[in-house]
Parts: sequence; C-alpha cells; structure tokens
Amino acid sequence: MEVIYITIGVSIIVAVFFFAAFLKSLKSGQYDDTYTPSVRMLFDDELVKDSKVNNLK
Repeated sequence: MEVIYITIGVSIIVAVFFFAAFLKSLKSGQYDDTYTPSVRMLFDDELVKDSKVNNLK
C-alpha cells in the first residue's frame, strides 16, 4: 500500500513540474503565433530576391 502513496506523490510532483514548464513557455511567447513561421519559410526566397533588387537600384 505504501508503494501506491509513493507513486501518487511522485506523479503529482512530475505533473506540477510539467505544468510549470508549460506556463513558463506560455509566458515567454512560445505559442503566440503558430501560423506565420510555417508560411514564412515558403516565401523566404522572394523576400531575399526583393531586397537584393532594391539594393542594386
């Protein structure tokens, strides 16, 4: 029976740790914008080409 109490205690500690890590990532802005980075990589070459053309003028 003591093993169950130890297991529950350890699982609560692990759950609190992961919840704290999740809250820290929320406050740091990790999940603010999930759409733009996926689109930005598709159009990255066009932005580089445009800036090179503007620098040559």
